[in-house]
Amino acid sequence: MGRTVYHSLLAGWLAIALFLGGCSRSPSQGTTTNEEFSHLPRLNGKATVVMVVQNRPITIELRGDAAPITAGNFVDLVRRGVYDNTAFHRIVKQPEPFVVQGGDPQSRDPQFPLSKLGTGHFVDPETSQPRYIPLEILPQGADEPVYNQTFSEAGITAPPVLRHQRGAVSMARSQMPNTASAQFFFALADLEFLDGNYAVFGYVTEGMQVVDTIQKGDRIQSVQVVEGWENLQRS
Repeated sequence: MGRTVYHSLLAGWLAIALFLGGCSRSPSQGTTTNEEFSHLPRLNGKATVVMVVQNRPITIELRGDAAPITAGNFVDLVRRGVYDNTAFHRIVKQPEPFVVQGGDPQSRDPQFPLSKLGTGHFVDPETSQPRYIPLEILPQGADEPVYNQTFSEAGITAPPVLRHQRGAVSMARSQMPNTASAQFFFALADLEFLDGNYAVFGYVTEGMQVVDTIQKGDRIQSVQVVEGWENLQRS
């Protein structure tokens, strides 16, 4: 199988894997504006979080300077404890290193089957509704991120500021652009074919060797923001 075809299959699998279980509610897919995002948390700058897996720390720098809504959503979920004790449910390392995916809130229930994970989202207790965030990718040379569209849909040929390099942390979503919620993935290799299609919001700065050893079913023991709390803006 050619490398381009293989990468296309992987990219499609990443979307379909989240989509198969279906989302209980889908956000609108029309034209969006910044006003429509005003209710979402934002990270106005950078922050650092430490995630503990297998009693070992993973340090992640969150890039709210380039992905304010995506990074802000993650920090807010960390603040709420959403990720504590959730499981990594999708690991793809063969035939080539690909991704380690986790963050499904359903996985906090130890009785919930791993095979059915990948369809969960964060439900805001204040509204009793799922929280979805827009696809948010900043092109190089641009002043504002592109929202609601992949780069190919928007006709953008410039690379994104935040690329899917090894150690990138990016949001999982279904085939519709604005369906990311809580699930995220670590890139285990440089995955340029995902650039412009998924929203990177940070990078592992220490502990990538821990990420490499994560197995299906391993749990996030804790996540804490150690720097940059003051940059989180909540509505």
